[in-house]
Formats: sequence, C-alpha cells, structure tokens
Amino acid sequence: MESSINLECYLIFLTCAPNHIIYGRPIIYIFMTMTTRTEKHPHPHQTSGTEADQLPSAAGAEDNNKNNNNTATSTPIDILEVETPAPSSPSSPPFPLEHSKSAYLVLAGCVLIQAPIWGYSLAFGIFQEFYTTHPSILGPQSPGTIASIGTSQTGILYLMMPITFTLLTKYPHLRHWFLRLGLLLTTGCLTASSFATSARWLIATQGVLHAIGCGLLFSPTSLYLDEWFSARKGLAYGAMWSGKSVAGAGMPFLTSALLNRYGVGTTLRVYAVASAVLTIPPLFLMRDRPDTPTATATTSNSETNTPSSSPTRPAGTVSFAFARHPTFWILQFGNILQSMGYLMPSTYLASYANALGFPSITGPVFLALISLASVPGSLLIGLLNDTGLPATTVILISSLGSALPVFLLWGLGGHQVAVLVLFTLLYGFFAGGFSSTWSGIQRELRSTDGAVDTGLVFGMLLGGRGLGFVLSGPVGGALLEVDRLKAQDFSGYATQYGPMIIYTGLTATLGAWGWFWTMGKKAMAAF
Repeated sequence: MESSINLECYLIFLTCAPNHIIYGRPIIYIFMTMTTRTEKHPHPHQTSGTEADQLPSAAGAEDNNKNNNNTATSTPIDILEVETPAPSSPSSPPFPLEHSKSAYLVLAGCVLIQAPIWGYSLAFGIFQEFYTTHPSILGPQSPGTIASIGTSQTGILYLMMPITFTLLTKYPHLRHWFLRLGLLLTTGCLTASSFATSARWLIATQGVLHAIGCGLLFSPTSLYLDEWFSARKGLAYGAMWSGKSVAGAGMPFLTSALLNRYGVGTTLRVYAVASAVLTIPPLFLMRDRPDTPTATATTSNSETNTPSSSPTRPAGTVSFAFARHPTFWILQFGNILQSMGYLMPSTYLASYANALGFPSITGPVFLALISLASVPGSLLIGLLNDTGLPATTVILISSLGSALPVFLLWGLGGHQVAVLVLFTLLYGFFAGGFSSTWSGIQRELRSTDGAVDTGLVFGMLLGGRGLGFVLSGPVGGALLEVDRLKAQDFSGYATQYGPMIIYTGLTATLGAWGWFWTMGKKAMAAF
C-alpha cells in the first residue's frame, strides 16, 4: 500500500462573463487542491491508472474524485486571482476618464457658465455708480444702502455653498432640477429688477433671489467637474476660475456702455436675455460620470502614482470625514483671513485713482487688468497643485506673491500710474489664483483619509471665502475712517488708504497660515 500527494490545478479563463471581469480585464482563476491517495492493488474491474490520473474538468472534478475507487481526501488550499493585461477592445478604454471627450465637454461647460453666474456681481460697481448719480431711479438712498445690494449677492452666493453641496451630495438626482430652477431664477429676477423703483425691490430681486439662482447653477456644475477630474483637478479648477476672470475683465466696460446709451431698465433686460443665452448651452454639456464599483475602488495617488485601495461611499451618502482632521480647519482659517482682504483692491482701487486725480478711465482699466492677470494665475497655480507640491507650499507662493506687491508697489509707489499697473498685474496673478490652491487641500485630505468627499470640501471652502467677503465690507469702511499714517507724500501709505493697504498686505500674508503653523510646529519640536 502506498500513499501519494497530487496537486491538481483547475484553470478557468473568463473573458465573456461580465460579472467576472474587473475594469474590462479578463481574470484567470486558479483552483488548487491537494489530494492524498492511498494506493491499493488494482482490482480486475478497476479503472486503469492512466484514465484515473487524467486532469478532471473544473465542473466534474468533484464527481470524478467520488467515483474513483482509490481512497482520496481533497483539501482546498487556496484560490488565486491573477490579472492579465487587457487586450485593446471597445470595452476597455485606453486612457482614464478625465482624458475622455465627456470630461472635456464638462470642463468647457463649467468655464462657459461662469460668465452668467458671476457677470452681474463683477459689474455691480458700475450699476452702483449709476444708481448713485441718478437718484431719480430709486429715490434718495444712502451709499451704504445701494452697496448692500452687491454685498448681499456676493455673500449669499458664497455662504449657501455648504448647504447646496451637502444637499446635492445626499441627493444627486436633484442636480438637474437645481440647474433648471437656477436658470429660471437668474433670468426672471434680472427681468423683474429692470422695473424696480426702490432699493428694497433690488435687494430682494438682485441681492437675494438672483444670488440663490446663481448658486443653484454653480453648485452642480462644480460637482460635475470635481467628479470627472482627479489627477489634473488643479488645472481643471484653474480653467474654471479663469472663465470667471475673463468675464470680470469685459463686463464692466460692456455694462458702462449699455447704461450710458440705453439706461438701467433696458440694460437689465439685455442682461436677462444674455444670461439665458449663455446658460442654456453649457447645461447640455453637463453629464454624470459613469458609476464606479461600490465595493472597492482603486485610486491613484497623484504624488506617487501608486495605486491605493480605499472603500467608496455608496451614492447618496454624505461624509463629513474632513471635519475630524485639524489640517482642514487650519487651512480653512487661512482661507478666511485671505478673503477678508482680497476684495480691497478691486473695491477701492478705482476710488483711489480718482482721489489722486487720475483720468476717469484709469479705475476700470485697473480692475480689468486684475481680472485679466487672474486668468494665467489661476491656470498656473492650479497646475502647481497637480505637480504634487504640498498644498501649504502652493498657498505660500500665492500669498507672498500677492502680499509683496501690496506692500512694495501700492504702498511705496502708489502715486505713479505705471507702478499701479504693475501692481494690478502681479496682484491679479497671485491673489486671483488663490482659489486654485483648493485642489491641493482636497488632495492632501483625501490622501490621508479615503472617506473624505472632495466635492463637499470644495463647498466648505467656498463658504469660508464667503464669510471672509461678508466681514470685509464693514472692515473696509472702518479702515477709511482711521487717521492717515505719517509717511512720505509720494507713497500710498500717506493717503487715506494707507491703513487699508497695510491691512490688505497682512491678510494676504496670513493666507499662508497653514504653512506658518507647520513651520512653527517643526520649530517647537526642534527645541
């Protein structure tokens, strides 16, 4: 009597069954069993050894072992799963989804829709001046009352983002309804405001309802962009923000020409028609990203290009995992501080130029230059995030790059047009690209915790920026009441705007709060 051990392998090459193909790649399943056989003398009627030792099929292996006259015991050892390279076929795309035509269409739609979303708020300064110089439209109103129309619109538009992003993450099917309702609100409110005869009417239609409509358009389109792009998320966000900057460069001149020729009523009705015409085409470019497996997703770390597995959240679930990370709150604090001074040059540079006796066209030109310089700034700073640099480093580049021109050019040489032109270009480039640093924050949070929802993080950062904008309004007015600084007459510090210049430079520097916090911790650990 002899004993022997046979290792039997059963290979099944699956190419057609969809349930066994992962990401379009065929899988080879290798079933291995160890069989211990006790040999006996063959019986005259026993099956020949050659026939008994033949490799059984996967389906009939167990039956053959039972029918074998030899005494056999089968013990499963392991089941191995081996991936094989996928042949080129229509079912296995040769490139990631963010390089696909659909991704570029979503990106194009997000860029184009920035004009109707932000166009009116970026040109409100022209409307404000027109209402102030034509009191017969709204009656005698204080400058603060008219200014509250614009501040209400900007504040509500940003502060509603955490709410809308949370709702759309919880209920993704509402995205299409948000887009339709946003289109109706924006066009309807602009049309209704063209018949306004009081400031309250304008605050309700433009400051509140129009802002809500713009928020309903911005939230779903931004979420579509966030889902379609991963490795190049920074560049995608930079392109989106550059669309806003292009609108900001042209809208003030267009609005001024329309108001001077047709009046405020006709101008607002033109705005309503243009808003509908510019909004509808991008809506057709929005599309959902194809569903990914709900059990396990293989993601790629943009810094190391190494795959890492992390559980994916089922659709319709909201994850506030980012809130448990101190990194988010530190970077959010810097985001709020930077926002508290970001709008000062855009808001007061025109009046600053007027106070120095520059031609009236100088102010709008300065504002246009800030917006134009923001276009390459948004793209390049977003691209820096995609290279894998730490988010705090990219934020530091944006913060110091905008703070130094404030202190050195606006502060020291603010009486010369050429110096102010250089200031607007540098400030627009570095400060205008600050929002593009958010993709780096999203990447770092996601790399430390796979449960972090990057779209929701984006909404929270927008909310923090809105809080800073709302706080900057009363702060700016208070700074103009401060006594002038004792400085050289040729410098901007010697003007009424001296304290504001210092404040703007400090808030721009503190935008890099996360970097200073990190360096402070390292310095304390060294002692």
